[in-house]
Amino acid sequence: MDSSAAIARSGITLGILAGGSALRLGGRDKAWLMRDGEPQVLRIAKRFEDGTAAVLVSANAGLDRYADAGLAAVRDRSAGAGPLSGLDALAAACRTPWLLTLPVDLVDAGDNLPRTLAAGRHADGARARDDDGPQPLVALWRVAALREAAIAALAAGEFAVHALQARLDLAEVPLAGVRFGNLNTPDDLRAAGIGNH
Repeated sequence: MDSSAAIARSGITLGILAGGSALRLGGRDKAWLMRDGEPQVLRIAKRFEDGTAAVLVSANAGLDRYADAGLAAVRDRSAGAGPLSGLDALAAACRTPWLLTLPVDLVDAGDNLPRTLAAGRHADGARARDDDGPQPLVALWRVAALREAAIAALAAGEFAVHALQARLDLAEVPLAGVRFGNLNTPDDLRAAGIGNH
């Protein structure tokens, strides 16, 4: 496979990981945190609509709310495996050859992220490294490889995403000057301009 070849927009689905319990935020659903008048999940979906053909959301609650917002949401197929469960669900539902995954609590990501990861990928894709270090959930995956690897990891009880990626041919793409950040704590919300509404 020529990994230097561009991937057409029609070949990439955006997969937003929104299935966590947000314990440090008192259980507030990060997908629906309002930033500048727009829910976080919709901000991310719109941010990458020019670089992807479809959007899937990995979520385990409020699926009707996603449907009402025009988003397709899928539940985890296996419980208790953290983000790996979400990756498995997204890969199973994905209908394009490539899946770009992003956690819903990402503060910021450059508009060129899909192209940058695609350009730097190996056979099975690429993961990002920002100025804070490796970001295993910010990744471009060859869906066929992810499906197989996720099923095997779940069966083996090996739930760490970095271990899953080590079994695949993924490049690590450095993004100098980039910090994705996350919305994990009340302090993170304040820094991102999110109130308590």
